[in-house]
Amino acid sequence: MSEVSIDNRALQKLGEGSIEALDQNHPNARSMNLAYAPVRDRLQRVYSWNFCKARASIAADSVKTLFNGLNRFEKPNNFLRLLRTKEIDGLDIRHDWQIEGNYVVTAESAPLEFRYLAKVTDTAIFDPLFAELLATVIAKETCLQVTGSNVREGNLSDDIKIILAEARLVNAYENDSEVPLEDDWVLAMR
Repeated sequence: MSEVSIDNRALQKLGEGSIEALDQNHPNARSMNLAYAPVRDRLQRVYSWNFCKARASIAADSVKTLFNGLNRFEKPNNFLRLLRTKEIDGLDIRHDWQIEGNYVVTAESAPLEFRYLAKVTDTAIFDPLFAELLATVIAKETCLQVTGSNVREGNLSDDIKIILAEARLVNAYENDSEVPLEDDWVLAMR
């Protein structure tokens, strides 16, 4: 699987011919090239794909926050989104972590260990359902530009819903269920 094969899948969904390369001097190649990275990054950030999950253990930055003297931890270069920490030994783990610019800010001391969604650009690592979703969303977003019509957009929207439902089902089998953290109000009432 490659970026070109994913884009060719998008073009196939639009009833268009394939391209040889993303930098090819062809309008369809230019459309695919413009859409590919932003759509990939958005889909990886919004959904918790298992192939995007990563862990980090980071030392604190030498500079504290301007007020409150909190520790700053620089996010990894491939950071897309912080993941919720699961409970440990039956206790809900609550963190005061905040994302501020390129840093995770917290009162916790170093090293800061956390799970996050990482930007994955290597298509060999992509889940097949992600690759299919990526191709479908690219097709939907470039439909008018590539075909000159938006007639297929409704069908592509339906396809996106089906692929997401399949991905959620597979994800449910591959991951432990997450117990929601109890609300502060409920905890205060105990």
